[in-house]
Amino acid sequence: MGTVVSIELADDLPEARLRELIASTCAWLHEVDARFSTYREDSEVSRLRRREVDLPDCSADLRLVLDRCADLWRETDGYFDAYAKGPLDPSGYVKGWSVEVASARLAAAGSTRHHLNAGGDIRMRGKGPDGGPWRVGIRHPWQADKLAWVLAVEEGAVATSGTYERGAHVWNPRTGAAATGLRSVTVVGPDLAVADAYATAALAMGEPGLAWLAKRVADGYESAAVTEDGRAFTSPGLPVAS
Repeated sequence: MGTVVSIELADDLPEARLRELIASTCAWLHEVDARFSTYREDSEVSRLRRREVDLPDCSADLRLVLDRCADLWRETDGYFDAYAKGPLDPSGYVKGWSVEVASARLAAAGSTRHHLNAGGDIRMRGKGPDGGPWRVGIRHPWQADKLAWVLAVEEGAVATSGTYERGAHVWNPRTGAAATGLRSVTVVGPDLAVADAYATAALAMGEPGLAWLAKRVADGYESAAVTEDGRAFTSPGLPVAS
């Protein structure tokens, strides 16, 4: 998926079992990469893009992801768009979805305390190693060695979308140009795939995304954002560590 994934298990389980859980998680993420990568010529997404396979003949996972991307396109008034740059690219949903599924699989296999981090998109369950919430640092959008916020999350997801590392990689589908106005958007909520998509959509909207994010609180999604000129905004329930 073009990123590094870290896995931390805080469960009181035998080491051999923990290694098995990590191995199965890695196998799932490699499976996702093989199916959804837009960089691999042999991936299912690449074959669909070249029309070598019809959508009804694609895997259930691919059809589910594209259905959810369509739902999010409607929810975000078109700002979350798997076709924003032209060819199909569901990567903006797949990373969060794959980690959310990985976390659910770990829970079903007996891991009730874990932390998965895929390039800054994080899913946590249960208590951290010290018995309290997991602590998540949100990088300062201009100073890489500093944090803008530290969050305390026991059960949920944190996703951040910004322009400070990869530059202008999120596009405003209304203008066809790179998104401007917001430097960083972080969304905290129950589902990582949704949080990731919401962060991306808000970044694409620019400053109007602040008002749009405020409406997501009713659905359980809190947020923090920094504008290009350095102003910071947070929703009232953002779980900032004390």
